[in-house]
Amino acid sequence: MKSGRWLLLPLAAAVAAGFIYRDELGLGESPATSAAKPSASASIAETTPHRSSTTGSYVIGTASPKPSTGTVQSGEAPAIPAWAADHLPSMTIKMENDLAVVTNPSSLYVIVNKKRNLPADYAPSDLVVPDIPFAFSGDSPKKQMRKEAAQALEKLVAAASKDGIVLKGVSGYRSYATQKALFDSYARKDGIEAANRYSALPGQSEHQTGLTMDISGQSVKYQLTADLGKAKEGIWLAEHAHEFGFIIRYPEGKEDITGYTYEPWHLRYIGVEAAEAVTASGLTLEEYFESLEVGLNRS
Repeated sequence: MKSGRWLLLPLAAAVAAGFIYRDELGLGESPATSAAKPSASASIAETTPHRSSTTGSYVIGTASPKPSTGTVQSGEAPAIPAWAADHLPSMTIKMENDLAVVTNPSSLYVIVNKKRNLPADYAPSDLVVPDIPFAFSGDSPKKQMRKEAAQALEKLVAAASKDGIVLKGVSGYRSYATQKALFDSYARKDGIEAANRYSALPGQSEHQTGLTMDISGQSVKYQLTADLGKAKEGIWLAEHAHEFGFIIRYPEGKEDITGYTYEPWHLRYIGVEAAEAVTASGLTLEEYFESLEVGLNRS
């Protein structure tokens, strides 16, 4: 193994990157920053960073990860794909007014969740409306996606149609302001804690990236419901989305990792190569990138 130069991040950065939980440090949690801990499975337990015996800082990754295209042998750390090398979680976060903010908001691989916020003023510059059917009529910003993602979605919907599957778009891009209004309405109805399980606080929604589209099918009357996962449309999406660069971002049984309930309708675009890798791994986007970070620590 080639030894890499350790990147020793301050404790605050480790918390911001989403590897150290505030309650583990006795700091408590708040609705704006809390997310459920990963399950205590062996694979997740192995991803816990360790404290350096010499500096007291938490070791998160290496300063200059080198992509590898070679096959990983048994017992070796996983290779870092070229597309992921500059987008590791610990390298794409900064603290602003006690808020963890991503530094790569326009990246296809940006990780946005309850611990990693988009800048409030971020808006994609290449939003377009994909040429697909929608479950509602009229013009609306929520028909929009970033251009590359929109083109990929057009191909996905067309391929589904050839297989006898009719898919329609339900909700795409949302601005920070729109997400705030939406979350506030849910919070008034169900309370902040309940709303935070199925909706995102402003700045914590993938919809703001322009890389997400909620998709549904006729079998569930184009509603956003977990029943879609058992319907023919949801089954098709789960089997084929990665072929077009999409992943089911919030899979079933991963609520403790993603912070959100199962959403078989929530498609996130990350490009074909990345989507195939993440899907093949059986991991969430958070877990996949975390495994790369841990691999760097072991090399």
